[in-house]
Amino acid sequence: MNKKIQFQLSFMMFLEFFIWGGWFVTLSTFLPKTLNATGSETAMAFSTQSWGAIIAPFIIGLIADRYFNAERILGVLHLIGAVLMYLMYQSTDFSTFYPYVLAYMIAFMPTLALVNSISFNQMTDPGKQFSFVRVFGTIGWIIAGLLISKVFGWDSEQGVKDGLLKNTFLMTAIVSATLGVFSFTLPKTPPKVSKGEKVSLSEILGLDALKLLKDKNFLLFFISSVLICIPLAFYYQSTNLFLTEIKVEDSAFKMTFGQMSEVLFMLLLPFFFKKYGFKKTILAGMLAWTIRYLLFAFGDAGDLVFMLIIGIALHGLCYDFFFVSGQIYTDSKAGDKYKSSAQGLITLATYGVGMLIGFYIAGLISDKFLLADRTHDWQNIWIYPAGFALAVAVLFAILFKDEKIEYKDQ
Repeated sequence: MNKKIQFQLSFMMFLEFFIWGGWFVTLSTFLPKTLNATGSETAMAFSTQSWGAIIAPFIIGLIADRYFNAERILGVLHLIGAVLMYLMYQSTDFSTFYPYVLAYMIAFMPTLALVNSISFNQMTDPGKQFSFVRVFGTIGWIIAGLLISKVFGWDSEQGVKDGLLKNTFLMTAIVSATLGVFSFTLPKTPPKVSKGEKVSLSEILGLDALKLLKDKNFLLFFISSVLICIPLAFYYQSTNLFLTEIKVEDSAFKMTFGQMSEVLFMLLLPFFFKKYGFKKTILAGMLAWTIRYLLFAFGDAGDLVFMLIIGIALHGLCYDFFFVSGQIYTDSKAGDKYKSSAQGLITLATYGVGMLIGFYIAGLISDKFLLADRTHDWQNIWIYPAGFALAVAVLFAILFKDEKIEYKDQ
């Protein structure tokens, strides 16, 4: 892979994740504070990510893999996304905002697979080369938070009062249009499947891998993966609003500490995995969710703000140790025959079904603890995902039989 292609792929990743971090992080504050959305309506908006994840395999499997170059579809989807982002920027109430965010997520979620496909197609040694390219995505997410908090101050107390958070959609629309145009200059990535070749619906959705559920250990892991997405949904849907309401300054920027820690824990994962094995690694990830939410429940914006910072910084441990080690486990159980189907099934189960349930529950609990001044009783809210994550961890610890899994870079 030459330097020019490496730069192109890195810049693509930077823009891709800048776009996601540029509006999604502060959405939980924008909806109630600017559009007066309820907790249930906020849950509906966040659930569009899950609907996008459910629909994405159809776009990739039925269109991208069969008829068009991946870089062209990436360009078209981001140009569509730019228009939808601008329409979200202009929305003044939730009823007009929701159809646009739903359409946007249906367009955006397939691009996460497309940027990977484009990258892998150009790499001679993905195991060594991909992480260096992908890290620019994390940098993009961090820069987006830095701009929102430190440069523009859109998430400051006054900025939220003045409705400045809507500018995140305008910023994202501009960057989305930029990536849309830039995508047409990327290296060609032709369709993977010939037009005449038949691809079944079960293959596209990963349903071929359902046979793996006959393995009791894999079945328990599968169920645990769905259930752990319920507390995960609380983090995405409620954290920025929580930090804003308790008056933590530069909340969008502080939330990027989670992405910074992802880089660190991704480096630590191979050592931990090899020394302690799969079961202990995934349990560490589960228990980190419980610890994080307890830190959120009992921390504050004053002397105990360090508890909130630690809770945010645990994101790398929560995410990498559970989801990345889970991908490694799935890969080892599936073998060559069901490798792609198994990963597709887990993605559909977690980001699709699990997160959909999680966002709904988070919305209900958020509304349950809504106070008269339209703020929330956050201590009681955070106890729920803390307890749920602990219950999943205990269930997994008792029922999952440890087995030796070899670490392989994903």
